[in-house]
Amino acid sequence: MRIHLMTDLEGVAGVVNHYDYCRPESRYYEQARALLTAEINAAVDGFFAGGATDVVVCDGHGPGAINCELLDERAKFSRGHYSPIFPFGLDEGFDAVAILGQHAKSGTPYSHLTHTGNFSVYDLSVNGLSIGEYGNMVLCAKELGIPAIFAAGEKAFAEEAEALTPGVVTVAVKRGLLPDDGHAYATPEEYSKAKLSAEHLTPAAARKKIRAGAKLAVERLKDNPKQFRHPDLKAPWHIIRRIRPLNIGRIQHAKDDKSFIAALNKLYGC
Repeated sequence: MRIHLMTDLEGVAGVVNHYDYCRPESRYYEQARALLTAEINAAVDGFFAGGATDVVVCDGHGPGAINCELLDERAKFSRGHYSPIFPFGLDEGFDAVAILGQHAKSGTPYSHLTHTGNFSVYDLSVNGLSIGEYGNMVLCAKELGIPAIFAAGEKAFAEEAEALTPGVVTVAVKRGLLPDDGHAYATPEEYSKAKLSAEHLTPAAARKKIRAGAKLAVERLKDNPKQFRHPDLKAPWHIIRRIRPLNIGRIQHAKDDKSFIAALNKLYGC
């Protein structure tokens, strides 16, 4: 059983803000990388305990955030310029996709470090449904016939994942404390500072929950794979990305009759 684990950094317990934790020049970047890698190791241990035989870990944070020296030796590490970029090396050879360290989509109330791809994006929609980074990945997985079984990150993201992919096992390691009206006229820099308040689990507590959730997800996949469901969306695909500030009217479109993956890569110019 092969698991593709996509990772991000902003949804990790103990990652407090973008400026101090999420960029290579950030003063706590190495600590953030260690926190992420420890959460990954907890998930990897849970996957293998549940019956997985192979786990490929993809570093999905922009500048990279996994500390390979600390990574569980049973995992494989994936990072690079994939061609096409989406879906980041995921193919039909995998039995499931999982997501860890993820944040909610832009405009989500009571979320933390909220954005979709970057802080300049106001909204991303597919056939009229607003989605975030998780939605991009699971719709690619849907096209490949691969279920999304596990999603860990902030509480608002866990709720987003449950609504989009019923049956997915979720783990919330922190919760945002501020509402969100969309901040339609905020600049990217202003929006990056708008959602910084959160209540975190301790890293140790978060890892325990992640390991248990990952183990449960694989066990459920083995017992009843049909319980994991994809979004009820069908081709033709029409993807719209709205860029801040909204009053400038910067809107990007991508259309494709059959392939969501092709349309998504067209939108991102890759």
